[in-house]
Amino acid sequence: MIRILVSRDPIDLAAEAAHVEQAEVGAVATFCGLVRADDGVDRLELEHYPGATEGALDRIAHLAKARWSLQAATIVHRVGPMRPGERIVFVAAAAPHRRDALDACAYLIDRLKTDAPFWKRETRGADARWVEARDSDGAAAARWDDI
Repeated sequence: MIRILVSRDPIDLAAEAAHVEQAEVGAVATFCGLVRADDGVDRLELEHYPGATEGALDRIAHLAKARWSLQAATIVHRVGPMRPGERIVFVAAAAPHRRDALDACAYLIDRLKTDAPFWKRETRGADARWVEARDSDGAAAARWDDI
């Protein structure tokens, strides 16, 4: 069971976790990312390419399912304007054992940061700028190539 959702709506953690727990397995690992207020950011806006973004997320989830014994994987990502402290992404992996769930969850978030077409724009007061990809995100994603 794979669930992919890209939405402007706030992420409901309880509902998303309950959806993954329906897989009735021994372990569920989750990650929830929040909009940071780094250097005075007061607004973050995410844009995406509908269809292509969901397709990329679906590919990432299916790769994780093939690599680990996952019964379920969920990726929920917000788009549109958000404020610091709001949930921007939720990732979950359900497997019979914790190691597969934990590794798959880390893989999902690491790969989506580099492989899914999202564009971020940060606003600080009257100044807005597009955010470049971080080298650390590429390094985190690349670590899965060697395993």
